[in-house]
Amino acid sequence: FLSKNSSRSVSQYLSKLRGLGIAAEADEVLLSTHDLLSWLSSEGVTETYLVGTEGMRGMLEDSGVTTNSDAPQYVVLGYDTEITYEKLAKATIHLHNGVLMVASHPDTVCPSPDGGLPDSGAYMDLFEAATGVRPVHVCGKPNAGMILHKVEGLGLRPEQCAMIGDRLYTDMEMAERAGVHGILVLSGEAAAGDLEQAPQSPSLVVSSVDELAH
Repeated sequence: FLSKNSSRSVSQYLSKLRGLGIAAEADEVLLSTHDLLSWLSSEGVTETYLVGTEGMRGMLEDSGVTTNSDAPQYVVLGYDTEITYEKLAKATIHLHNGVLMVASHPDTVCPSPDGGLPDSGAYMDLFEAATGVRPVHVCGKPNAGMILHKVEGLGLRPEQCAMIGDRLYTDMEMAERAGVHGILVLSGEAAAGDLEQAPQSPSLVVSSVDELAH
């Protein structure tokens, strides 16, 4: 179960899945926060200032990354549904002082029944307006790293794996970049007509995940 949404922790996603009657384990949930942690580790980063939820904070802290440093190596930007002006101000001051920024994912809005709500990408635009600074790296879909570190951890080759999703420009784009099979489901955002103009070429197109069980 893969999600770019960094506002929830693994345990919070497990509670949601189990509430839907889906039996899932922690190692079956892959978030953009995992991709972010992998990147921070590769850069040797342990001191950060986080603009993110308490769920995201817990995942970083549990991995040995401090999230409220007075001398951060990076400002870390997630999808913060608990945003405060204090967080925005402190992060802005760090950026003015030359601290670099990394983000969990690029999405500008998060869909809701009432319309798109501000997501990580909208916060990026806010910080750029205030400081002129953009993230040096943006994690999450469609970056290949979002899925490849999990593939490698399982001891598999990309061509042995498949990504199932409903968005051409994120899910199928990531599948192509990572070299895994892309399975597009038409029960979400993408429609069959979108394939005619899309640069992505899914390995398989199905009406819903139910088709994969038959």
